Amino acid sequence: MKDQKKAKSEWSLIIRLLLGIAFGTVLGLFASEQVMSIIVSVKYVLGQFIFFTVPLVIIAFIAPAITKLKNNANKMLGAGIGITYLSAVGAATFAYLVGLVIIPYLSVPSEIESLHALPEAGFQLSIPPVMSIMSALVVAILLGVTTLKTKAKSFEKALYEFEAMMMMVIKSAVIPMLPLFIATTFAGLAYEGALTQQLPVFLKVVILALIGHVVWLAVLYGIAGVISGKNPWQVIKHYGPAYITAVGTMSSAATLPIALSSARKSEVLSKETVDFMVPLGSTIHLAGSVLTETLFVMVISLMLYGSIPSAGTMALFVLLFGIFAIGAPGVPGGTVMASMGIVVGVLGFDPAGVALLIAIFALQDSFGTACNVTGDGALTLMLEGLFNKNGELNLAPIVQAS
Repeated sequence: MKDQKKAKSEWSLIIRLLLGIAFGTVLGLFASEQVMSIIVSVKYVLGQFIFFTVPLVIIAFIAPAITKLKNNANKMLGAGIGITYLSAVGAATFAYLVGLVIIPYLSVPSEIESLHALPEAGFQLSIPPVMSIMSALVVAILLGVTTLKTKAKSFEKALYEFEAMMMMVIKSAVIPMLPLFIATTFAGLAYEGALTQQLPVFLKVVILALIGHVVWLAVLYGIAGVISGKNPWQVIKHYGPAYITAVGTMSSAATLPIALSSARKSEVLSKETVDFMVPLGSTIHLAGSVLTETLFVMVISLMLYGSIPSAGTMALFVLLFGIFAIGAPGVPGGTVMASMGIVVGVLGFDPAGVALLIAIFALQDSFGTACNVTGDGALTLMLEGLFNKNGELNLAPIVQAS
């Protein structure tokens, strides 16, 4: 009965998210400038609230998760960052090798049609986050580690209570408003013309990236299954709502509440490992976006500069990109903006190349984000295998999310 209720809840959310995408797309295609001004205002307010909660969610889940890990906390943090870097570098290397074979045979237009500019929001309610996402990650780690080391029992209890409070915010406010936020996002894309005028470019460049995402996710979950000794399907089958949400929000950070809810439904993941790695992954694991951008810089280099960068240049780019991706914000366009330094400094892109990269990357940002989020489940399963394969952590059974 509980499994049926859980499955029904997952499908209900998926249907609401898909309806949001469909409704937003149709609305954006036919909306007037005045209507779009209202839609942009709604998106702005919803986005302000969602992004306001993200740093709080990161602190609320990572800090208490560290205290529950006891002596394994430092090892798990190092392992989490390490496998995240390897995932990004591996994805970029895979993209480069595939690109060498396929990109020379692609016919990519040399011009991108201009978009129909969105009107300004008629109403703006600014709700700035209390801190940046990376600051929240550092605060969460410091609070968790110092609470553990000083054996601050009262503060540890307060962290658990804060975790419960933020879970209520997620269930009662953030998740219910996500379908509307996604609808306004797709309305904007349809109004701009990104779903119609630029469709040929979108199809030619992005299909290869989408196939790459599927292959890389298969690699990650395959490795996770070997390391953990558990069936990776028991994790990925719950990630449908998180994937669709990421497609709509284009942000790992904004998708975090759904990602946590999805991972917590898995019977092969402990609650503590989920609460530790999923928020950490949403902040630093951007393998899907890295894979896609690597393909795009190769395409644009061939398009504008006559050749794909040399193997040595791309190797340096890939190794540095893995580091820059860890520090990139989990927001729309965060990966490409964080990489601008090496795109210009290592690959030698001029302003025209940078502008083209940003334009094309924006067209697929949602799918790269969806790959990032779904891949976090594989990394969580890897940590489960490394630190809790035989119940070494003596953790309580996972609390099922409704």
